[in-house]
Amino acid sequence: MERDAIKGQTQFTNMLKETILDSFKRLIEPSIEREIRSDLTEKAEEKAIKVFGQNSKQLLLGAPIKGKTVMGFDPAYRTGCKIAVIDETGKVLDYTTVYPTEPQNDVEGAKRELLKLIEKDKIDMIAIGNGTASRESEMFVADMIKEASRPVHYVIVSEAGASVYSASKLATEEYPDINVSIRGAISIARRLQDPLAELVKIDPKAIGVGQYQHDVNQKRLAESLTGVVEDSVNKVGVDVNTATPSLLSYVSGINNTIAKNIVKYRDENGKLKNRKQLLKVPKLGKVAFEQCAGFLRILDGDNPLEITAVHPESYEATEKLLSNLGFDKKDLKDKEKLEELRKKLKTVNVETMAKELELGEMTLTDIIDELSKPGRDPREDMPKPILRSDVLKLEDLKEGMVLTGTIRNVIDFGAFVDIGVKHDGLVHISEMSDKFVKNPSEIVSVGDIVKVKVIKIDKERQKVGLSMKV
Repeated sequence: MERDAIKGQTQFTNMLKETILDSFKRLIEPSIEREIRSDLTEKAEEKAIKVFGQNSKQLLLGAPIKGKTVMGFDPAYRTGCKIAVIDETGKVLDYTTVYPTEPQNDVEGAKRELLKLIEKDKIDMIAIGNGTASRESEMFVADMIKEASRPVHYVIVSEAGASVYSASKLATEEYPDINVSIRGAISIARRLQDPLAELVKIDPKAIGVGQYQHDVNQKRLAESLTGVVEDSVNKVGVDVNTATPSLLSYVSGINNTIAKNIVKYRDENGKLKNRKQLLKVPKLGKVAFEQCAGFLRILDGDNPLEITAVHPESYEATEKLLSNLGFDKKDLKDKEKLEELRKKLKTVNVETMAKELELGEMTLTDIIDELSKPGRDPREDMPKPILRSDVLKLEDLKEGMVLTGTIRNVIDFGAFVDIGVKHDGLVHISEMSDKFVKNPSEIVSVGDIVKVKVIKIDKERQKVGLSMKV
């Protein structure tokens, strides 16, 4: 800088040197530092928001466990463990509070009460929240179900955001006569049955599967996570006859007001039999219908095509495609005919058929995909939760032991895995593969079931080091 500004020696040379040095130290250098720091912070924020979004999506798309009566078990110490029983449709059957943990330690009393509920409500599974007193509760449950008159398994469920939901306006509207503390147990039970339907009721930021979430730009984080939830809901599709307003509001083209109107219309007129009935819902006009129709499902309606994502605009072309192949839309509900249809669909020449039906090739490909798996939930391909019937303690672990666990969180330096002990174990990024791993999310996602080997046990700090190089 001096060489560019000072040309030759003059009486002002020293003054110029001092001016240049002062301007650099006082103005230029701090400005450059701020700019670099700002750029790095922005990149770090983008990465953190991206990781949070990826993890949230995996959690939202967790495999549902359908057709089971579930007991939600919200663990605690002093205030007792809150219990809620819900049937296969999510309806609350019973609720209570038991005190098997400190300081009361009423193990026998709690055992009697829960065994009575298991027998009375024919409970199949117990969903235990993974918060305070989770492992003590798990030990109690594992011991208790050995005395049950029917086979019962338990699953550890993330309870992140359950307390936020419990005290929310939505929870108050859903369960006005049920205590706030019990609502958390209901939420935990329902998360096992259908993670997506339950987690959409909670502010995505409260789900807590990321890193540095409180340090990033909250507006950008909220926008990103709302987009993730909308994408997840639309990918799965929504049963318009059972969905709650909170779930419907994430469907493309439907806002909170329309979502409430759909539920009100459903309550007043009974189940919808076809998608066209949506046009009778107040404030749901043609534009909103065009946006939302393909994402809404009617499972037992008039038209079998409405269990798929095929949009009403494409019904005519879809029926013509089925006719060309020697089938009818009613065959979508016949298992034998459906198997034949799948084989025929694989032989379709997309380019030729698209011209004949006057459709785009991509649209036709999507229709063929939907007809191949009508009514199928894409979450069925996701890993199922690990069902447990016995508990594992830190003292039971030995280096070299191979276990099956569930990925609970993915961060830049690795992943935390629930292996059944009190604290999740850490798989460092260097232990994820024999090959170089740039980003842990390339290897694992939240909810994945993985085999891990115990490589380090720190009993004093209650920490477990794991490796996926099994």
